[in-house]
Amino acid sequence: MKLGLNLPYEGSLSFPEAVELAQRAEALGFESVWMPEAYGTDAVSILGGLAASTQRIQLGTGIVNVFSRTPALLAQTAATLDLISGGRFILGLGTSGHQVVTGWHGVAFDRPLLRMRETIAIVRQVLRRDRLLFEGQVFHLDKGLKLLAHPVRATVPIYLATLTPGGLRLTGELADGWIPTLFSPQHMSLFRPELEAGARISGRSLDTLAIAPHVPISIDDDRTRAREALKPWVALYVGGMGSRSKNFYNDLVSRYGFADDARMLQELYLGGKQLEAIHRVPDALVDAISIAGPPSYVRERLALWASAGVTTLLASIHGKTQQDRLRTLEVLAAAAGAVD
Repeated sequence: MKLGLNLPYEGSLSFPEAVELAQRAEALGFESVWMPEAYGTDAVSILGGLAASTQRIQLGTGIVNVFSRTPALLAQTAATLDLISGGRFILGLGTSGHQVVTGWHGVAFDRPLLRMRETIAIVRQVLRRDRLLFEGQVFHLDKGLKLLAHPVRATVPIYLATLTPGGLRLTGELADGWIPTLFSPQHMSLFRPELEAGARISGRSLDTLAIAPHVPISIDDDRTRAREALKPWVALYVGGMGSRSKNFYNDLVSRYGFADDARMLQELYLGGKQLEAIHRVPDALVDAISIAGPPSYVRERLALWASAGVTTLLASIHGKTQQDRLRTLEVLAAAAGAVD
């Protein structure tokens, strides 16, 4: 199992700190560094800077949504970042959700999976430098324009962030990799049937799909303190994302066996009691979807994630200072080496 570094998007790092983390991750043998977006810093600008500051490590959007940019612009962006990085770019895509797409971008959250399917087809067509002719249900392109730039590669890997049954099938059918959030290695059986169903449509084995979950990491000799550092993140996703009627993450942890906790966290968070929600996050839920504890525990958990079929663990590291974050990278690299 390889390691990736997932950088924060909400402005908690300065750009020099992000560069330092990416360079240290590269030196330690991490496979990739990923930049999310949501409504913080945009992923593309940061990755362009990191491409110019690194030599080997792969660079991925983790993720950009398919509503805020046209498919052709996503393809142009992929071609450009692949050019700047010398063929190291990975395009991570997702639908995001109503909160970001409508609340931030002012775009209707309409037919998300169909939009993602058509976006993938158009992106791949543009990168092959085919004349762009496409007749879909969402997009209609009839001018026959062709990408002027010459990409380093005719294909750029596309990873999808999906959790719904339809999204999982689409991932298994079309994607090069899968980026789940709030993934629990003990519950891979909940995802595998839909991923395999999608893979069968394309006549391929699921073994060809990279599995790269986003995993929060908190390293501390005191496991209680390590968990507490991650509970605000868990409370936000389980309690605060989406609405009472639709929260993919709330639904997911309910399927993990935390239905009562999920309902309670949502009621507290959306009711304005965010601090109470954070305090009520169960330790067992934190342990199921993250890695929080001393270095010896980290090694044990990495082995568990590898045994679930994870090919690259995208670590979102937590630390109060840059030195804490750099130390976490070193502990992770050493632990991964021990697992191998």
